[in-house]
Amino acid sequence: MSTQLAAQINSLLAAFILLTAFAMLAQRKKLAILHLFAWQGLFLSVSTAIVGFVAKSHHLYISSLLTLTLKVVVLPYILHVLIRKLKIRKEIEAVVNVPTTMLIGIALVIFSYHLTAPIRELSTLVTRSTLAVALATVMLGLLMMITRRHAVTQIIGFLAMENGLFFAATSATYGMPLVVELGVALDILIAAFIFGIFFFHINTTFDSLDVDQMARLKEED
Repeated sequence: MSTQLAAQINSLLAAFILLTAFAMLAQRKKLAILHLFAWQGLFLSVSTAIVGFVAKSHHLYISSLLTLTLKVVVLPYILHVLIRKLKIRKEIEAVVNVPTTMLIGIALVIFSYHLTAPIRELSTLVTRSTLAVALATVMLGLLMMITRRHAVTQIIGFLAMENGLFFAATSATYGMPLVVELGVALDILIAAFIFGIFFFHINTTFDSLDVDQMARLKEED
């Protein structure tokens, strides 16, 4: 595989990652958002493997495998079990309506391209064109956390934001040291179990995971 072809494939995968981020913003069903998150993890895993091949960085193959295992299989399975156990069936309520959220998302993408323009001009890496997408993915994940009222959806937004951070590290410096990536992967896995325990306790106590309802209950106390 030539470097030019690898850069083109990586740019295509970056477009898919950004597309799934926008799809998660527009989607109102929790299971659909979870499936989109798994697809985003798959695209990120393949992109990492391609960068590892071009850069001859063998630790990125391990990172790709970790991403595939955690973001495509383990975390979606844990969250799917949580949604099923908590019997969450209603559609997601958003603080801001979908069209406005999408417009804000487009503005964040434009801002990301403007912010990373000097870096793209100076960088010689094959991943320089995807840095703006990585930053936009981080911001879209943060936007998802801000605009959604349900705790489970906010956690998926947090994980999508982490996807963007990992993609940014791969785009900017061909990835973080392996020991850091392993530590982050372990932290995310432990956090998923902790979130699950908290969700069960919160749902039992308040009979809801809507953060607005919990805030109103706190104000009444």
